[in-house]
Amino acid sequence: MTSRSYYTPRGGLPGQGEKHYDPARFTTAYAVIPSACMSDIVTSCLPGWTGARAWIIARPLSGFAETFAQLIVELTPGGGADAPEPDMGAQGVIFVTDGVVSVTLDGQTRDLTPGGYAYLPAGSGWSIANRSAATTSFHWVRKRYEEAPGIPAPEPIFGHDDDITPVAMPGTNGAWATTRFVDPDDLRHDMHVNIVTFQPGGRIPFAETHVMEHGLYVLEGRARYLLNTDWVEVGPGDFMWLRAFCPQACEQLGDAPFRYLLYKDVNRHPALSL
Repeated sequence: MTSRSYYTPRGGLPGQGEKHYDPARFTTAYAVIPSACMSDIVTSCLPGWTGARAWIIARPLSGFAETFAQLIVELTPGGGADAPEPDMGAQGVIFVTDGVVSVTLDGQTRDLTPGGYAYLPAGSGWSIANRSAATTSFHWVRKRYEEAPGIPAPEPIFGHDDDITPVAMPGTNGAWATTRFVDPDDLRHDMHVNIVTFQPGGRIPFAETHVMEHGLYVLEGRARYLLNTDWVEVGPGDFMWLRAFCPQACEQLGDAPFRYLLYKDVNRHPALSL
């Protein structure tokens, strides 16, 4: 199994002698929430959960995320929830960055270690717990499932980063590749949560401009990222939101791979009303 690093916030509060003002940004096209913003004072408790706190880094909001919510959840030993999802129409993805979290679905419990992934269909009635002796941390990405005529709902998926061979973008010799937990041609799925990796020297060599909304959380490494008309340097623990059609590009920096957890909405006809 490959040894990987997944940045995990630890909370706390910057000292009075520190300054972390850049590159926190909020615009109509994109937002950047740096890792330094993940302090104790911006966490939330969640109804129905015990031993938990969450950094809510995206939620549907006018002028912000439209299709998804994303939380970084920290569970202390013994913490969890018997019914974590309050919306029966919402599907979810769990991606673990630290510790071990146990997900129970259909009477079967699976222990997810760092790099572990779970896709949890809408209405599946899953539960989650930290049965270990150490604190665990994971991303929870939520989206209201959009049914499509003649297409069945997706089934649960459990996987791990190390078990999936990244797919290289054409002509890049592996410098730009995507770890896909879901087949992109599977029309049952209306969202993807993938891992994108840029090896040293890798880049997105053009300004991508497309209908998909994005949430990007930097797991490791550094890069310069084009967001609309601005280049921003980002690193481990930074989160970026890009609204639909926001131009984006990327240039990896340094000797270590640049990797991020990517959300996007896919595989559905565009709605003709807001």
